[in-house]
Amino acid sequence: MLKIEKNIDLTNYTTLKIGAPAEFFARLKSTEDLLEAIAWSKENKKNIFILGGGSNILISKKVNGLVLKNEIKGLEIVKKDKNNIFIEARSGESWTRFVNFTLENKAYGLENLFLIYGTVGAAPMQNIGAYGVELKDVFYSLKAIDLKTGREKIFTLADCHFAYRDSIFKNRFRGRYFILSLTVRLARRPSFKLDYGTIREELNKDGIRKPNAKELIDVIQKIRNSKIPSPAILPNAGSFFKNVEISQTQLKDLKIRYPEIPSFPGLKNKIKIPAAWLIERAGFKGRKYGPVSMYEKQALILVNHGGAKGRDVLDLVKKVKLAVKKAFGLDLVEEVNIL
Repeated sequence: MLKIEKNIDLTNYTTLKIGAPAEFFARLKSTEDLLEAIAWSKENKKNIFILGGGSNILISKKVNGLVLKNEIKGLEIVKKDKNNIFIEARSGESWTRFVNFTLENKAYGLENLFLIYGTVGAAPMQNIGAYGVELKDVFYSLKAIDLKTGREKIFTLADCHFAYRDSIFKNRFRGRYFILSLTVRLARRPSFKLDYGTIREELNKDGIRKPNAKELIDVIQKIRNSKIPSPAILPNAGSFFKNVEISQTQLKDLKIRYPEIPSFPGLKNKIKIPAAWLIERAGFKGRKYGPVSMYEKQALILVNHGGAKGRDVLDLVKKVKLAVKKAFGLDLVEEVNIL
């Protein structure tokens, strides 16, 4: 039987180590637990909120309703063909454990997404991406449970409406579905993407021209660890803001004032400007505001130096957004979900 508790502090369930009480709280170990939780929420007229790894969220106030901690786990190869391996992961699995599982089974495509904190279930919510690869590039399907009806639904790639750090689950179906499992289509032969960021540069430093999967993973880990602190050491929620998408005309105008502004191609003829560069140029990199700051090694990461509250983060976020707007005329948008 599902154990439902009252007034549970969520602080230690988030990587920012900032939280507030959940009115009701339960851990999910199976689909049956979820269906029981749905029935309970209907009977008691309480909303449901899903909590995964807590790595992309700021809980700034009490969460009313029933918070469900997703601990539904399992990994399996569902089928193979001549060129592909299809692997299904339950949504409560650690994303990094999932990537390791794919490599252990010589299935390739997720290497650049190694060491992203959080759970498998959170990945399709925002179409996670890193170093030139996004989840949509390998996505095959997902199973979800309708939190209103308890019925299972299969979502295809087209159904998910993936975009830059976005999906149908963040807008039209926000709060409607519980993602139960994710299936990816991975290649049986490696074809690595090495030309994003400093990947090739770091490989060259080690004298590696044609890396194997292990060598690529090691470099990805090295790069990430140099920029993003482990939440266990310095609490953070990962990248706090999205990179900014602008038009070619906007870029041309910005280059008049800022010839050195970095940019790279986005979708649909858009241009992306690194949010980290904008934040650093606005003077926030490493500058403390009480117990919080934008990380000294990567301005995109908001860190909690100890004892921070939700209002401390919200105050800094407001300062950063206003400064970037004033300096560049651009609007930063939070990648982290704020409650």
